[in-house]
Amino acid sequence: MERREIDGYGKTNPIMTKPGNVQGIRMEGGKSAAEVGNNRRALREIKNFTGAPPPYPCAISKRGLPEKPAIDERNHQHFVGHRPITRKFAASLVNKHHHSHQDSNQGNELVVDNEKHKKAIPSIQMLNPKENFTVIDVDDYMEANELPAFVKQTEAILEEMEQLQDKYDIEVEMEDIVPEPMLDIDSCDSNNPLAVIDYVKDIYTFYRQAEASSCVSPNYMSHQSDINEKMRAILIDWLIEVHYKFELMDETLFLTVNLIDRFLERQTVVRKKLQLVGVTAMLLACKYEEVSVPVVEDLILISDKAYTRDEVLEMEKLVINTLQFNMSVPTPYVFMRRFLKATQYHDKKLELLSFFMIELCLIEYEMLKFQPSLLAAAAIYTAQCTLRGFRHWTKTSECYTSYKEDQLLECSRLMVDFHQRAAVGKLTGVHRKYSTFKFGFVAKVEPARFLSDAHFP
Repeated sequence: MERREIDGYGKTNPIMTKPGNVQGIRMEGGKSAAEVGNNRRALREIKNFTGAPPPYPCAISKRGLPEKPAIDERNHQHFVGHRPITRKFAASLVNKHHHSHQDSNQGNELVVDNEKHKKAIPSIQMLNPKENFTVIDVDDYMEANELPAFVKQTEAILEEMEQLQDKYDIEVEMEDIVPEPMLDIDSCDSNNPLAVIDYVKDIYTFYRQAEASSCVSPNYMSHQSDINEKMRAILIDWLIEVHYKFELMDETLFLTVNLIDRFLERQTVVRKKLQLVGVTAMLLACKYEEVSVPVVEDLILISDKAYTRDEVLEMEKLVINTLQFNMSVPTPYVFMRRFLKATQYHDKKLELLSFFMIELCLIEYEMLKFQPSLLAAAAIYTAQCTLRGFRHWTKTSECYTSYKEDQLLECSRLMVDFHQRAAVGKLTGVHRKYSTFKFGFVAKVEPARFLSDAHFP
Protein backbone atom coordinates (compact mmCIF):
# COMPACT_ATOMS: atom_id res chain seq x y z
CA MET A 1 0.00 0.00 0.00
CA GLU A 2 1.41 3.28 -1.01
CA ARG A 3 1.85 5.79 1.79
CA ARG A 4 2.27 9.43 0.99
CA GLU A 5 3.76 11.83 3.36
CA ILE A 6 1.54 14.77 4.34
CA ASP A 7 3.62 17.91 4.10
CA GLY A 8 3.25 20.61 6.68
CA TYR A 9 2.13 18.30 9.49
CA GLY A 10 5.26 16.35 10.24
CA LYS A 11 7.86 16.72 12.90
CA THR A 12 9.80 19.23 10.87
CA ASN A 13 7.07 21.85 11.21
CA PRO A 14 7.52 23.40 14.69
CA ILE A 15 4.34 25.50 14.42
CA MET A 16 1.88 22.64 13.97
CA THR A 17 3.68 19.96 15.98
CA LYS A 18 1.71 18.87 19.04
CA PRO A 19 3.23 17.86 22.38
CA GLY A 20 2.97 14.17 21.63
CA ASN A 21 5.02 14.39 18.42
CA VAL A 22 2.10 13.00 16.44
CA GLN A 23 3.34 11.47 13.20
CA GLY A 24 0.20 11.97 11.17
CA ILE A 25 -3.33 13.19 11.19
CA ARG A 26 -6.03 10.83 12.43
CA MET A 27 -9.07 10.70 10.19
CA GLU A 28 -12.62 9.48 10.72
CA GLY A 29 -13.08 6.66 13.15
CA GLY A 30 -9.58 7.05 14.50
CA LYS A 31 -7.91 5.92 11.28
CA SER A 32 -4.87 7.52 9.77
CA ALA A 33 -4.65 8.98 6.33
CA ALA A 34 -2.80 5.89 5.11
CA GLU A 35 -5.50 3.56 6.42
CA VAL A 36 -8.31 5.40 4.67
CA GLY A 37 -7.24 4.22 1.25
CA ASN A 38 -5.39 4.97 -1.90
CA ASN A 39 -8.30 6.75 -3.43
CA ARG A 40 -7.83 9.79 -1.15
CA ARG A 41 -5.66 12.51 -2.61
CA ALA A 42 -2.71 13.82 -0.69
CA LEU A 43 -2.77 17.44 0.35
CA ARG A 44 -0.14 19.76 -0.92
CA GLU A 45 1.77 22.04 1.37
CA ILE A 46 -0.50 24.51 3.15
CA LYS A 47 1.24 27.84 3.39
CA ASN A 48 1.73 28.57 7.07
CA PHE A 49 3.50 31.85 7.63
CA THR A 50 5.38 32.59 10.79
CA GLY A 51 3.71 35.42 12.67
CA ALA A 52 0.31 34.84 11.06
CA PRO A 53 -2.76 35.36 13.20
CA PRO A 54 -4.12 32.42 15.18
CA PRO A 55 -6.66 30.17 13.43
CA TYR A 56 -9.48 31.58 15.55
CA PRO A 57 -8.77 35.16 16.62
CA CYS A 58 -10.60 36.42 19.68
CA ALA A 59 -12.06 39.48 17.96
CA ILE A 60 -12.27 40.42 14.29
CA SER A 61 -12.99 43.88 13.05
CA LYS A 62 -16.03 44.06 10.85
CA ARG A 63 -14.20 46.64 8.78
CA GLY A 64 -10.83 44.84 8.72
CA LEU A 65 -9.49 43.44 5.49
CA PRO A 66 -8.99 39.67 5.14
CA GLU A 67 -5.62 38.07 5.02
CA LYS A 68 -4.04 36.87 1.78
CA PRO A 69 -5.76 33.66 0.79
CA ALA A 70 -3.85 30.42 0.46
CA ILE A 71 -4.63 28.51 -2.73
CA ASP A 72 -4.52 24.77 -3.15
CA GLU A 73 -2.87 24.29 -6.55
CA ARG A 74 -4.59 20.95 -7.19
CA ASN A 75 -8.11 21.57 -5.94
CA HIS A 76 -8.01 25.34 -6.48
CA GLN A 77 -9.76 25.83 -3.12
CA HIS A 78 -9.25 29.20 -1.43
CA PHE A 79 -8.81 29.51 2.28
CA VAL A 80 -8.92 32.72 4.27
CA GLY A 81 -8.50 32.08 7.96
CA HIS A 82 -9.52 28.40 7.36
CA ARG A 83 -12.70 29.49 5.60
CA PRO A 84 -13.32 28.32 2.00
CA ILE A 85 -13.94 31.14 -0.44
CA THR A 86 -17.24 30.67 -2.17
CA ARG A 87 -18.29 32.68 -5.19
CA LYS A 88 -20.39 34.98 -3.07
CA PHE A 89 -17.64 35.52 -0.49
CA ALA A 90 -15.01 36.07 -3.23
CA ALA A 91 -17.22 38.68 -4.86
CA SER A 92 -17.57 40.51 -1.57
CA LEU A 93 -13.81 40.53 -1.08
CA VAL A 94 -13.21 41.95 -4.55
CA ASN A 95 -15.90 44.57 -3.94
CA LYS A 96 -14.26 45.66 -0.68
CA HIS A 97 -10.90 45.86 -2.41
CA HIS A 98 -12.38 48.00 -5.16
CA HIS A 99 -13.91 50.47 -2.69
CA SER A 100 -10.63 50.78 -0.80
CA HIS A 101 -9.25 52.83 -3.73
CA GLN A 102 -12.17 55.24 -3.80
CA ASP A 103 -12.52 56.01 -0.13
CA SER A 104 -9.31 57.28 1.46
CA ASN A 105 -10.75 56.73 4.89
CA GLN A 106 -11.18 53.03 4.15
CA GLY A 107 -7.45 52.63 3.65
CA ASN A 108 -6.64 53.12 7.29
CA GLU A 109 -8.39 50.70 9.56
CA LEU A 110 -8.02 50.38 13.31
CA VAL A 111 -7.09 47.17 15.01
CA VAL A 112 -9.96 46.23 17.26
CA ASP A 113 -9.12 45.39 20.84
CA ASN A 114 -9.83 41.95 22.13
CA GLU A 115 -12.99 42.28 24.25
CA LYS A 116 -11.87 39.71 26.75
CA HIS A 117 -8.12 40.03 26.88
CA LYS A 118 -7.77 43.59 25.45
CA LYS A 119 -5.01 42.47 23.06
CA ALA A 120 -4.67 43.98 19.60
CA ILE A 121 -5.03 41.64 16.60
CA PRO A 122 -1.88 41.55 14.47
CA SER A 123 -1.91 43.47 11.20
CA ILE A 124 -3.61 41.63 8.34
CA GLN A 125 -2.21 41.63 4.84
CA MET A 126 -4.21 43.00 1.95
CA LEU A 127 -5.61 40.99 -0.93
CA ASN A 128 -3.03 42.22 -3.43
CA PRO A 129 0.47 42.17 -1.89
CA LYS A 130 1.82 44.32 -4.74
CA GLU A 131 -0.29 47.29 -3.66
CA ASN A 132 0.88 49.19 -0.62
CA PHE A 133 -2.07 48.90 1.78
CA THR A 134 -1.28 48.99 5.44
CA VAL A 135 -3.35 48.82 8.60
CA ILE A 136 -2.74 51.80 10.92
CA ASP A 137 -3.07 51.10 14.62
CA VAL A 138 -3.72 53.53 17.47
CA ASP A 139 -0.05 54.36 17.89
CA ASP A 140 0.10 55.47 14.25
CA TYR A 141 -2.79 57.81 14.85
CA MET A 142 -1.06 59.26 17.88
CA GLU A 143 2.12 59.88 15.90
CA ALA A 144 0.13 61.53 13.08
CA ASN A 145 -1.71 63.74 15.60
CA GLU A 146 -4.99 62.58 14.17
CA LEU A 147 -8.02 60.94 15.72
CA PRO A 148 -10.01 58.06 14.30
CA ALA A 149 -13.41 58.86 12.81
CA PHE A 150 -15.37 57.10 15.54
CA VAL A 151 -13.36 58.95 18.23
CA LYS A 152 -14.19 62.27 16.60
CA GLN A 153 -17.84 61.29 16.46
CA THR A 154 -17.76 60.29 20.13
CA GLU A 155 -16.17 63.58 21.14
CA ALA A 156 -18.79 65.48 19.14
CA ILE A 157 -21.55 63.59 20.92
CA LEU A 158 -20.01 64.25 24.33
CA GLU A 159 -19.61 67.93 23.53
CA GLU A 160 -23.24 68.12 22.48
CA MET A 161 -24.27 66.37 25.71
CA GLU A 162 -22.27 68.88 27.75
CA GLN A 163 -23.96 71.75 25.96
CA LEU A 164 -27.34 70.22 26.66
CA GLN A 165 -26.37 69.73 30.33
CA ASP A 166 -25.31 73.36 30.63
CA LYS A 167 -28.56 74.44 29.03
CA TYR A 168 -30.48 72.18 31.41
CA ASP A 169 -28.64 73.62 34.43
CA ILE A 170 -29.50 77.14 33.33
CA GLU A 171 -33.13 76.17 32.89
CA VAL A 172 -33.19 74.64 36.37
CA GLU A 173 -31.73 77.82 37.86
CA MET A 174 -34.27 79.94 36.03
CA GLU A 175 -37.20 77.81 37.15
CA ASP A 176 -39.28 79.03 40.03
CA ILE A 177 -38.27 77.55 43.37
CA VAL A 178 -40.79 74.99 44.55
CA PRO A 179 -42.58 76.42 47.59
CA GLU A 180 -41.99 74.71 50.89
CA PRO A 181 -44.91 72.40 51.71
CA MET A 182 -47.20 73.42 54.54
CA LEU A 183 -47.38 70.83 57.29
CA ASP A 184 -50.48 69.99 59.28
CA ILE A 185 -49.08 70.02 62.80
CA ASP A 186 -52.34 68.70 64.31
CA SER A 187 -52.62 65.54 62.21
CA CYS A 188 -50.46 63.58 64.65
CA ASP A 189 -52.93 64.32 67.48
CA SER A 190 -56.03 63.03 65.71
CA ASN A 191 -56.49 60.35 68.37
CA ASN A 192 -55.67 62.60 71.33
CA PRO A 193 -58.82 64.12 72.81
CA LEU A 194 -56.80 66.50 74.97
CA ALA A 195 -55.39 68.17 71.85
CA VAL A 196 -58.94 69.22 70.79
CA ILE A 197 -57.80 69.52 67.18
CA ASP A 198 -61.36 70.30 66.08
CA TYR A 199 -61.30 73.55 68.06
CA VAL A 200 -57.62 74.42 68.40
CA LYS A 201 -57.61 76.84 65.47
CA ASP A 202 -60.64 78.66 66.82
CA ILE A 203 -59.06 78.82 70.26
CA TYR A 204 -55.90 80.46 69.01
CA THR A 205 -57.84 82.78 66.77
CA PHE A 206 -59.61 83.97 69.92
CA TYR A 207 -56.26 84.30 71.72
CA ARG A 208 -54.92 86.52 68.95
CA GLN A 209 -57.97 88.73 69.22
CA ALA A 210 -57.85 88.86 73.03
CA GLU A 211 -54.11 89.37 73.51
CA ALA A 212 -54.45 93.09 72.97
CA SER A 213 -56.56 93.30 76.14
CA SER A 214 -53.82 91.56 78.12
CA CYS A 215 -51.13 94.03 77.03
CA VAL A 216 -50.20 97.10 79.04
CA SER A 217 -48.88 100.47 78.04
CA PRO A 218 -45.09 100.29 77.46
CA ASN A 219 -44.61 103.54 79.42
CA TYR A 220 -46.98 103.03 82.35
CA MET A 221 -44.11 103.54 84.80
CA SER A 222 -44.29 107.24 84.05
CA HIS A 223 -47.45 107.34 86.16
CA GLN A 224 -45.71 105.77 89.16
CA SER A 225 -44.06 108.25 91.48
CA ASP A 226 -42.24 105.96 93.92
CA ILE A 227 -41.19 102.99 91.77
CA ASN A 228 -39.43 102.57 88.45
CA GLU A 229 -38.57 99.90 85.89
CA LYS A 230 -35.41 98.83 87.75
CA MET A 231 -37.45 97.99 90.85
CA ARG A 232 -39.83 96.04 88.69
CA ALA A 233 -36.90 94.06 87.23
CA ILE A 234 -35.60 93.24 90.72
CA LEU A 235 -39.07 92.06 91.82
CA ILE A 236 -39.59 89.77 88.82
CA ASP A 237 -36.06 88.35 89.04
CA TRP A 238 -36.79 87.42 92.66
CA LEU A 239 -40.19 85.91 91.77
CA ILE A 240 -38.54 83.70 89.16
CA GLU A 241 -36.35 82.23 91.89
CA VAL A 242 -39.39 81.77 94.16
CA HIS A 243 -41.26 80.09 91.33
CA TYR A 244 -38.34 77.74 90.75
CA LYS A 245 -37.99 76.94 94.45
CA PHE A 246 -41.67 76.09 94.81
CA GLU A 247 -41.57 74.03 91.59
CA LEU A 248 -44.62 75.72 90.17
CA MET A 249 -45.99 75.40 86.63
CA ASP A 250 -44.72 77.60 83.82
CA GLU A 251 -48.19 79.06 83.31
CA THR A 252 -48.10 80.40 86.86
CA LEU A 253 -44.97 82.49 86.28
CA PHE A 254 -46.25 84.16 83.12
CA LEU A 255 -49.65 84.90 84.65
CA THR A 256 -47.97 86.34 87.76
CA VAL A 257 -45.98 88.86 85.69
CA ASN A 258 -49.08 89.77 83.68
CA LEU A 259 -51.11 90.44 86.85
CA ILE A 260 -48.33 92.66 88.26
CA ASP A 261 -48.09 94.81 85.12
CA ARG A 262 -51.82 95.19 84.68
CA PHE A 263 -52.26 96.15 88.33
CA LEU A 264 -49.39 98.66 88.34
CA GLU A 265 -50.82 100.27 85.23
CA ARG A 266 -54.04 101.05 87.12
CA GLN A 267 -52.85 101.55 90.71
CA THR A 268 -50.14 103.72 92.18
CA VAL A 269 -47.96 101.72 94.56
CA VAL A 270 -45.35 102.86 97.03
CA ARG A 271 -41.95 101.25 97.10
CA LYS A 272 -42.60 99.36 100.38
CA LYS A 273 -45.67 97.63 98.97
CA LEU A 274 -44.15 96.54 95.65
CA GLN A 275 -42.95 93.17 96.97
CA LEU A 276 -46.36 92.62 98.54
CA VAL A 277 -47.96 93.15 95.12
CA GLY A 278 -45.64 90.53 93.67
CA VAL A 279 -46.35 87.93 96.38
CA THR A 280 -50.09 88.49 96.08
CA ALA A 281 -50.01 88.20 92.29
CA MET A 282 -48.23 84.85 92.60
CA LEU A 283 -50.82 83.67 95.11
CA LEU A 284 -53.63 84.52 92.68
CA ALA A 285 -51.85 82.86 89.78
CA CYS A 286 -51.36 79.70 91.83
CA LYS A 287 -55.06 79.62 92.65
CA TYR A 288 -55.85 79.91 88.95
CA GLU A 289 -53.28 77.50 87.50
CA GLU A 290 -51.95 75.14 90.16
CA VAL A 291 -53.47 72.01 91.59
CA SER A 292 -51.61 72.33 94.89
CA VAL A 293 -51.56 75.99 96.00
CA PRO A 294 -48.87 77.28 98.39
CA VAL A 295 -50.35 78.54 101.63
CA VAL A 296 -50.14 82.19 102.60
CA GLU A 297 -47.67 81.44 105.38
CA ASP A 298 -45.20 79.99 102.88
CA LEU A 299 -45.27 83.18 100.84
CA ILE A 300 -44.83 85.31 103.98
CA LEU A 301 -41.87 83.17 105.01
CA ILE A 302 -40.25 83.46 101.59
CA SER A 303 -40.57 87.25 101.78
CA ASP A 304 -38.65 87.24 105.08
CA LYS A 305 -41.84 88.01 107.02
CA ALA A 306 -41.96 91.51 105.66
CA TYR A 307 -45.77 91.35 105.58
CA THR A 308 -48.52 89.82 107.67
CA ARG A 309 -51.28 87.47 106.61
CA ASP A 310 -53.90 90.21 106.77
CA GLU A 311 -51.85 92.46 104.52
CA VAL A 312 -51.58 89.69 101.93
CA LEU A 313 -55.34 89.07 101.99
CA GLU A 314 -56.13 92.79 101.75
CA MET A 315 -53.85 93.18 98.79
CA GLU A 316 -55.46 90.13 97.19
CA LYS A 317 -58.86 91.84 97.34
CA LEU A 318 -57.48 95.06 95.89
CA VAL A 319 -55.76 93.30 92.99
CA ILE A 320 -58.75 91.15 92.05
CA ASN A 321 -61.13 94.08 92.16
CA THR A 322 -58.81 96.33 90.18
CA LEU A 323 -58.56 93.73 87.44
CA GLN A 324 -62.27 93.03 87.65
CA PHE A 325 -61.65 89.32 88.11
CA ASN A 326 -60.22 89.09 84.62
CA MET A 327 -57.72 86.26 85.03
CA SER A 328 -58.16 84.50 81.72
CA VAL A 329 -55.73 86.32 79.48
CA PRO A 330 -53.44 84.90 76.81
CA THR A 331 -49.87 85.07 78.08
CA PRO A 332 -46.76 84.28 76.01
CA TYR A 333 -46.86 80.76 77.41
CA VAL A 334 -49.97 79.67 75.50
CA PHE A 335 -48.42 80.88 72.26
CA MET A 336 -45.11 79.22 73.06
CA ARG A 337 -46.67 75.78 73.15
CA ARG A 338 -48.42 76.23 69.85
CA PHE A 339 -45.47 77.77 68.07
CA LEU A 340 -43.03 75.16 69.32
CA LYS A 341 -45.27 72.51 67.83
CA ALA A 342 -45.17 74.31 64.51
CA THR A 343 -41.37 74.08 64.34
CA GLN A 344 -41.53 70.27 64.06
CA TYR A 345 -38.21 70.32 65.88
CA HIS A 346 -38.40 67.42 68.31
CA ASP A 347 -35.59 68.53 70.55
CA LYS A 348 -35.99 69.37 74.22
CA LYS A 349 -33.05 71.73 74.01
CA LEU A 350 -34.91 74.03 71.64
CA GLU A 351 -37.85 74.21 74.03
CA LEU A 352 -35.65 74.98 77.03
CA LEU A 353 -33.64 77.59 75.18
CA SER A 354 -36.84 79.26 73.94
CA PHE A 355 -38.16 79.55 77.49
CA PHE A 356 -34.81 80.85 78.62
CA MET A 357 -35.06 83.63 76.04
CA ILE A 358 -38.57 84.62 76.95
CA GLU A 359 -37.97 84.58 80.69
CA LEU A 360 -35.13 87.00 80.13
CA CYS A 361 -37.71 89.23 78.45
CA LEU A 362 -40.01 89.06 81.49
CA ILE A 363 -37.50 91.08 83.49
CA GLU A 364 -36.96 93.74 80.87
CA TYR A 365 -39.45 96.61 80.98
CA GLU A 366 -38.77 97.63 77.37
CA MET A 367 -40.15 94.32 76.10
CA LEU A 368 -43.69 95.34 77.11
CA LYS A 369 -44.06 97.01 73.72
CA PHE A 370 -44.26 93.59 72.05
CA GLN A 371 -47.40 91.50 72.09
CA PRO A 372 -47.27 88.06 73.78
CA SER A 373 -47.54 86.21 70.47
CA LEU A 374 -44.65 88.17 68.98
CA LEU A 375 -42.50 87.53 72.04
CA ALA A 376 -43.16 83.80 71.80
CA ALA A 377 -42.38 83.66 68.08
CA ALA A 378 -39.22 85.74 68.47
CA ALA A 379 -38.00 83.58 71.36
CA ILE A 380 -38.38 80.42 69.28
CA TYR A 381 -36.79 82.05 66.26
CA THR A 382 -33.81 83.22 68.34
CA ALA A 383 -33.42 79.80 69.90
CA GLN A 384 -33.42 78.14 66.48
CA CYS A 385 -30.82 80.53 65.15
CA THR A 386 -28.71 80.01 68.26
CA LEU A 387 -28.71 76.23 67.96
CA ARG A 388 -28.30 76.08 64.18
CA GLY A 389 -25.84 78.94 63.77
CA PHE A 390 -27.78 80.58 60.94
CA ARG A 391 -31.12 82.26 60.35
CA HIS A 392 -33.92 79.72 60.14
CA TRP A 393 -37.67 80.27 59.92
CA THR A 394 -39.87 77.85 57.98
CA LYS A 395 -43.05 78.54 56.05
CA THR A 396 -44.95 76.33 58.49
CA SER A 397 -43.79 78.44 61.43
CA GLU A 398 -44.64 81.59 59.52
CA CYS A 399 -48.13 80.28 58.81
CA TYR A 400 -48.99 79.23 62.36
CA THR A 401 -47.40 82.25 64.04
CA SER A 402 -48.58 84.78 61.44
CA TYR A 403 -45.18 86.46 61.69
CA LYS A 404 -42.60 86.73 58.96
CA GLU A 405 -38.91 86.63 59.74
CA ASP A 406 -38.48 90.35 59.18
CA GLN A 407 -41.11 91.07 61.83
CA LEU A 408 -39.15 89.10 64.42
CA LEU A 409 -35.69 90.51 63.86
CA GLU A 410 -35.97 93.55 66.12
CA CYS A 411 -37.26 91.56 69.08
CA SER A 412 -34.78 88.78 68.39
CA ARG A 413 -31.86 91.22 68.40
CA LEU A 414 -32.86 92.41 71.88
CA MET A 415 -33.05 88.82 73.10
CA VAL A 416 -29.53 88.17 71.88
CA ASP A 417 -28.34 91.21 73.84
CA PHE A 418 -30.09 89.92 76.95
CA HIS A 419 -28.48 86.52 76.44
CA GLN A 420 -25.00 88.03 76.20
CA ARG A 421 -25.27 89.84 79.52
CA ALA A 422 -27.46 87.33 81.38
CA ALA A 423 -24.58 86.12 83.53
CA VAL A 424 -23.34 89.57 84.56
CA GLY A 425 -24.82 92.14 86.89
CA LYS A 426 -27.12 91.61 89.84
CA LEU A 427 -30.16 90.13 88.07
CA THR A 428 -28.86 86.68 87.23
CA GLY A 429 -31.76 84.55 88.50
CA VAL A 430 -32.78 83.32 85.03
CA HIS A 431 -29.21 82.49 84.07
CA ARG A 432 -28.65 80.48 87.26
CA LYS A 433 -31.93 78.65 86.75
CA TYR A 434 -31.11 77.56 83.19
CA SER A 435 -27.51 76.71 84.05
CA THR A 436 -28.63 73.59 85.93
CA PHE A 437 -28.89 70.02 84.73
CA LYS A 438 -32.68 70.12 84.94
CA PHE A 439 -32.79 72.80 82.25
CA GLY A 440 -30.05 71.33 80.10
CA PHE A 441 -27.42 74.03 80.79
CA VAL A 442 -28.93 76.01 77.90
CA ALA A 443 -27.90 79.31 79.46
CA LYS A 444 -24.30 78.42 78.60
CA VAL A 445 -25.00 78.10 74.88
CA GLU A 446 -23.11 80.59 72.74
CA PRO A 447 -25.40 83.54 71.82
CA ALA A 448 -26.38 84.14 68.20
CA ARG A 449 -24.30 87.29 67.80
CA PHE A 450 -24.78 87.32 64.04
CA LEU A 451 -28.39 88.41 64.67
CA SER A 452 -27.37 91.38 66.79
CA ASP A 453 -24.83 92.46 64.16
CA ALA A 454 -27.46 92.61 61.44
CA HIS A 455 -28.93 95.89 60.26
CA PHE A 456 -32.60 96.47 60.80
CA PRO A 457 -34.89 99.01 59.21
